Amino acid sequence: MTIAPSRREMLRARRSRDSAYDGVFVVAVRTTGVFCRPSCPSRAARTEHIEFFRDPASAERAGYRPCRRCRPRESDGGAPEWLSRLLERLRREPGARWSDADLRAAGVEPSRARRHFRRRFGMTWQQYARRWRLLEAQTMLKRGSRLFEAGRAGGYRSDSGFRDSFSVAFGRTPRRAREVDPVVTTLIESPIGLLLAGATDRGVAVLHFDEGRSRTDELAELSKRLGAPLLPGHHALLDAARRQLGEYFAGKRRLFDLPLDERGTPFQKRVWRALQAIPYGRTCSYADIARAVQSPGAVRAVGQANHRNRIAIIIPCHRVVNANGQLGGYGGGLWRKQYLLDLERGVARVEL
Repeated sequence: MTIAPSRREMLRARRSRDSAYDGVFVVAVRTTGVFCRPSCPSRAARTEHIEFFRDPASAERAGYRPCRRCRPRESDGGAPEWLSRLLERLRREPGARWSDADLRAAGVEPSRARRHFRRRFGMTWQQYARRWRLLEAQTMLKRGSRLFEAGRAGGYRSDSGFRDSFSVAFGRTPRRAREVDPVVTTLIESPIGLLLAGATDRGVAVLHFDEGRSRTDELAELSKRLGAPLLPGHHALLDAARRQLGEYFAGKRRLFDLPLDERGTPFQKRVWRALQAIPYGRTCSYADIARAVQSPGAVRAVGQANHRNRIAIIIPCHRVVNANGQLGGYGGGLWRKQYLLDLERGVARVEL
């Protein structure tokens, strides 16, 4: 069974330049012979001149060439090569301070890095690197390092500058670093679009689909809901989540073996545990979940708890449907819900 957004939905995504669909499909224009990402800032072509492809490779096989403005090949199959180089260097030298000259020396045009990081991470490369350094500094402080040691390792030349930056990012002074448990974030590619993933030392705390909004607004809302700062960085649980999600989408994994950091009310947590008990490839109704948590009259509250789930797929809220068997709602879009259900039934593939 072929699952993809409808042509009407893809046209809407292109007209609104919806970045939530970047990596899900590309838009090709017959009159120019060019294909773009859905969010490309170039002027949209007339509807009758547009066709859609699952990925850049399919568009190129049909004779189209990639847009030089939005660089659609970079949104397919993972991070562009230059980004991988930058992140690897950041892991090796977390205290390094980056200037535009440093980027050019690394073979990356600063304006290109700025656009890419603002689009995907809601900040510039320099801001991203600074927050990464702050996360490393907080880890040092929690392990007992002194203030000036953590600040210097984070690339700060003065204690006051380090204190100010740390307080903005964490909402606490460095001396209270042990009180803060930030959510470390990254982006994970999937066949149905980017996933924003976040983890703490307790477990995976965030996994949800790109909603096409400003990344800055999205991160601010999540930080408020989780009651913790969100900072980009590396975490072993995010590596494990990336691997297990890859296995899931390849049809090779039915259960996730990851600790979870669920943040919600006791009732919401009971609902989320009930969702995890729904067998792979099966569905149930909201009323079924209400009975499972011994609150048969709380169907509406169950629906609200389902909506509040911030760890999609791993806590499988997509397996809950209406009592009449219809899909109901889904924060990631009904076509994604249908894809996940069909994937688990062994019949899903995305093809345009």
